[in-house]
Amino acid sequence: MNTITWIIVIVVVLIVGWLIGVYNSLIRLRNRVDEAWSDIDVQLKRRYDLIPNLVESVKGYLKHEAGVLTKVTEARNMAMNAQGPAAKSKAEDALSSTLKSLFAVSENYPDLKASQNFLQLQDEISDTENKIQASRRFYNGQVRDFNTKLEVFPNNMLAGAMNFKSREFFEIADLAQKENVKVSF
Repeated sequence: MNTITWIIVIVVVLIVGWLIGVYNSLIRLRNRVDEAWSDIDVQLKRRYDLIPNLVESVKGYLKHEAGVLTKVTEARNMAMNAQGPAAKSKAEDALSSTLKSLFAVSENYPDLKASQNFLQLQDEISDTENKIQASRRFYNGQVRDFNTKLEVFPNNMLAGAMNFKSREFFEIADLAQKENVKVSF
């Protein structure tokens, strides 16, 4: 074999090696994004599971505030059925808002604020909000890394040819929602 043949073989091997490396790194990053989204789902499910208990614990106290409880339940159902980061984010914003209104209304009921069950649920929801925030940060970091890998040259040519799509960030739409849900009694 002459020198030109060796050069062609080396170039082909390098290109194939690069293609394999880029493809494998895109798969790894995509799997990390999926795992991070799964972590968010776990925390949101925990939140959804706590809400019926919260509603039940305050039902007797908030007899005149049935509309608030209905809104919380409706917002929970909408959030549970939302698909994708953008729809999920919007539904979660609405749920957080209704929870804030529930906690604001409950301020008027001293017996409720003294209820051990209510206090425990309040702590659980606060803890869950913190875990959702941490999961969201982790997910958005993974999406950033994945999208960056997709968009840089020459990876973008391979990513487009292999049908890799960029992912959406899980963002909070309303500036008022950018704070954790604060529950204080």
